[in-house]
Amino acid sequence: MRLGRLLLTGLVMLLFTVESVGAACSPPFNKLIQNGGYGVADTKGKLISSCNADIPYVPASVIKVATALAAFEILGPEYRFTTSFYQDTKKNLYIKGTGDPMLVSDEIRSIFKALQEKGVTEINGIYIDPSAFALEHRVPGREDSRNPYDAPVAAVSVNFNSVAVRVTKKKAILSGEKETPLLPIMEEVAKGKGYPAGWQRINICEGGCQEERQTARYAAELFRALQKEAEIAGKGETGVRLVPKNATLIYTHKNSKNLTELTSSFLKYSSNFISNLVFLTCGARKYGYPATWAKAERAVNEVLVKKLGKKTAAAFIIKEGAGLFRRNRVTVRATLELLRVFRPHAGLLRKYLGLRGKSGSMKGIYNYAGYLQDGKPYVILLNQTRNQRRAVLARLKKGLYPGSGKYVIKKGAGKIKKGK
Repeated sequence: MRLGRLLLTGLVMLLFTVESVGAACSPPFNKLIQNGGYGVADTKGKLISSCNADIPYVPASVIKVATALAAFEILGPEYRFTTSFYQDTKKNLYIKGTGDPMLVSDEIRSIFKALQEKGVTEINGIYIDPSAFALEHRVPGREDSRNPYDAPVAAVSVNFNSVAVRVTKKKAILSGEKETPLLPIMEEVAKGKGYPAGWQRINICEGGCQEERQTARYAAELFRALQKEAEIAGKGETGVRLVPKNATLIYTHKNSKNLTELTSSFLKYSSNFISNLVFLTCGARKYGYPATWAKAERAVNEVLVKKLGKKTAAAFIIKEGAGLFRRNRVTVRATLELLRVFRPHAGLLRKYLGLRGKSGSMKGIYNYAGYLQDGKPYVILLNQTRNQRRAVLARLKKGLYPGSGKYVIKKGAGKIKKGK
């Protein structure tokens, strides 16, 4: 019985491996690509050269290009996230957000300035209303590591739900950025963790936490500290509480950054935090709040169908908008078509190795997607142990690929030689 199970397991693994690897690529890529594919298309989208163009691979952060395309279609380039502020008769402040990813310390300072202009002179309790989100589960693929790219998302999130601290040689914990005062949560997250002296940015849910409570705590602590800085009187408890019916809306804040600026940030710096909040907002704006992962997936998929066609869109499996989830899938051919449609926004992509593009990296995942010097879109999806994407890209940049018109395969030579 045990032998039978082992043989069955081995067969399943073999089938999975064969399906993943696909056909062997021709020279000069056969020694570089063990499990993956590449593709180059002309500026009109016609495939020029490829290997394993229709086999699905894990995209990692390359999927952020699809998130950006959907956001521009659903939200619009000038869209700005909003956060609403209410007060009751006891001067308690209620903060109801819609997932603003750029609710950072300096933005909150401008909020307090606006509240003062609205006549707010006292703030007692500070409560976070999380009701704009009703997430079915945590971010797919998110881990409980210390890394800020694993930070949770929430309807009210401040400073990317990670804390910047500086650890002294004597292990004292200080704020790691001049814009943010030292908060109790910073000391709690960093103290006794054995961090070396120096600057650190730490996920507030390192090691696991109750996400709604921890994100609300961080937001309330930061608002309280900046309230004192603004010299607004009052004190009281903080926590999670829905806006009561008798509370009055006193101010709705629009973030100083629009969607185009946000998209530039999450594409160039590959911010999982920003891109997933944008992803969730696409679903909420299309199908109504509260935001859910299911609404977001549906909304983004509908944009892909509209922009790329039903057949091409079917090659995308997107469960979250950042690329953290290893069950996301794309094909080379579908990603080339995505790049063709995304071309008007190509300037938002980071320039790396002389080309505009997006990388995607995780353990065993090494991807590039972007535009060559002559504007042709290219895609490299490597789901393998060895990271050979730079070597593959170097050949594409030089035109060392079948179909380029510069090089041909001489029969029997087994190498690429310059064509006549």
